[in-house]
Amino acid sequence: MNKLELLRTFVRVSEMSSFTLAGESLGLPRSTVSDHVQALETLLGTRLLQRTTRRVQATQDGLVLYERSKDLLSHMDDIEGLFRQDPASLVGRIRIDMPNFLARQVVMPQLPEFMARHPHLELEISTTDRRVDLLREGFDCVLRVGSQPDQSVVARRVCDFAMVNCASPAYLARYGIPETLEDLAQHRMVHYVGVLGSRSDGFLYEVEGKPRQLPMAGSVTVNSTDAYELACVGGFGLIQAPVKGMQSHLSSGDLVAVLPQFSAPSMEVSLLYARQRHLPLRVRAFMDWVANVIQSTT
Repeated sequence: MNKLELLRTFVRVSEMSSFTLAGESLGLPRSTVSDHVQALETLLGTRLLQRTTRRVQATQDGLVLYERSKDLLSHMDDIEGLFRQDPASLVGRIRIDMPNFLARQVVMPQLPEFMARHPHLELEISTTDRRVDLLREGFDCVLRVGSQPDQSVVARRVCDFAMVNCASPAYLARYGIPETLEDLAQHRMVHYVGVLGSRSDGFLYEVEGKPRQLPMAGSVTVNSTDAYELACVGGFGLIQAPVKGMQSHLSSGDLVAVLPQFSAPSMEVSLLYARQRHLPLRVRAFMDWVANVIQSTT
């Protein structure tokens, strides 16, 4: 049995703490994943994973092997591409997560160019707005908009997105066009939160380079950028979002920019990856490419 494949399976199980999730990620039956781990344990003569009814956890020996295996597998993927006729050709899998609007409007339309340049790569692309656990969920890198308080990851700053306050024509016809911060007492806001059940702090604006918050009423709370955008188009209240994501709605007239003198601070766009000794060449190549694509559209 291929020892590298055994290691790949073990690493994925360790990252996801689940045989089932690891199998889904690798495209393998759960039974095959279990067989791979048992074969590796037999080969090395030690127990690598502690199995319980609720989760799978690495033993002390398993943790040591996991740390060594990550770098070994990354190096092997790089080595596989060293002697191809096209020196720019890379091999291996890249697992990425990014916000919906960046995938839809920026990355996916340009992706054929990247894949044509690197035809031996395999991409797994997840689109979410929540913060993901890079190691637990097996992501090589994550594209995110907004501040990054997680100190366990490396954040590579790509650019800043300017913000805009938006409302639909139907909403403005009903509530009027706000011209001052005081006017917002008579207005409503679509609230965006990371976890439903919580509440946003309200309208965000900047004064002399410092952010300020103004609580606002609102009957609709969402936890995804798509729902946030559509709630605004539907007339449920004001939103604050990157100009990049709202440009098509603003151009078509579906949304109208308001209170330009009270825009929210710009939002940082970053590429995140786990702190580790070796970042695979294929992942660096994708990060460089996607950073260039985003910068060229801002």
